[in-house]
Amino acid sequence: MLAQYQAAQPTYSEIGFTLVGDKPAGFRNDRYEAELGKGAHTFARAVRGLRTWGAHRVPGMRVFPEHAEIEPGATVVVTLGTPLVAIAAPCRIVGVVDEPHRWGFAYGTLPGHPEQGEEAFVVSIGADELVRFTITAFSRPGELLTRLTGPIGRAVQRAGTNGYLKALQGIVDKVE
Repeated sequence: MLAQYQAAQPTYSEIGFTLVGDKPAGFRNDRYEAELGKGAHTFARAVRGLRTWGAHRVPGMRVFPEHAEIEPGATVVVTLGTPLVAIAAPCRIVGVVDEPHRWGFAYGTLPGHPEQGEEAFVVSIGADELVRFTITAFSRPGELLTRLTGPIGRAVQRAGTNGYLKALQGIVDKVE
């Protein structure tokens, strides 16, 4: 399945908007943020967790390939469900931010994804040493079934986003 998506193009034209803060019209625009702690050690742990798909280690969710490099152009399939029955959400990494005080990436939807849009995951450390995890997204239903689910689909999105925030917090808080 992954091979068929590698040649596909994103299902939207506003590529990279989440990493620069643009909010495209015609999409639901969301922003979520969690404070992860303070200090360079916390920042390093958060970046390491994000780089290794740790935020996506949420019950019922998997990323294929499991150890995919986070680099522009990489294709991944995020699944939600059980090993026997799952929804596949193919995505392309459309950008990476790699700065001394900020690291993250954005991926966008490919054909077959239930939504159309983009989501960015960024960890930053401020001058006050506070480490934040910010998720910025824009989306709209990509398929008829998604449109028909209405608020249920939206609730699934919110649950996934809250799961990402909690998963990365758990990585930062984990005692080594």
